[in-house]
Amino acid sequence: MGNRLSKIYTRTGDDGSTGLGDGSRVPKTSARVEAMGNTDELNCIIGILMTEPLPEALTETMTRVQHTLFDIGGELSIPSSTMVSQNRVTDLESVLDELNEKLLPLREFILPGGSQQAAVCHLARSVCRRLERSLFDVDDGHPVSPISLQYVNRLSDLLFVIARTLNRMSGAADVLWEHERRPD
Repeated sequence: MGNRLSKIYTRTGDDGSTGLGDGSRVPKTSARVEAMGNTDELNCIIGILMTEPLPEALTETMTRVQHTLFDIGGELSIPSSTMVSQNRVTDLESVLDELNEKLLPLREFILPGGSQQAAVCHLARSVCRRLERSLFDVDDGHPVSPISLQYVNRLSDLLFVIARTLNRMSGAADVLWEHERRPD
């Protein structure tokens, strides 16, 4: 692959528009660009999570997730393109089932926290939910791939289960929501 970005700034976005991968220009405030930004933000938070010591299997899973998120960004950048296959959704579901099987059933809602790793994972989960909402907002005649929508939905579930798994592995307890606490 040759040099793709020989110059970082182009000045073409100074008017409030940005170029998509298909050569078209859209406002930087468009729902598609918002979804692209949310995809990038989630990928960045997962990158932060991966700076924490993680079991090798989770590192491999998160690396695949990062690549898939980049592909979803590519789909957003090139409207009507498809880069994510159903196999990636199935892979997430397999990891999700395997991890969840080892956790105690939840009887209460939990709050983000426990260990630092889990807290970062919960942050990723909440940004993933925002990404999902923003993907449904893309309404420009080029809908987001249904497979990518499924993937992001499963990913938020997986991030929740990974947060709980990281707490269990570190010996930290999930932080339970105290629904009957007394007001201050």
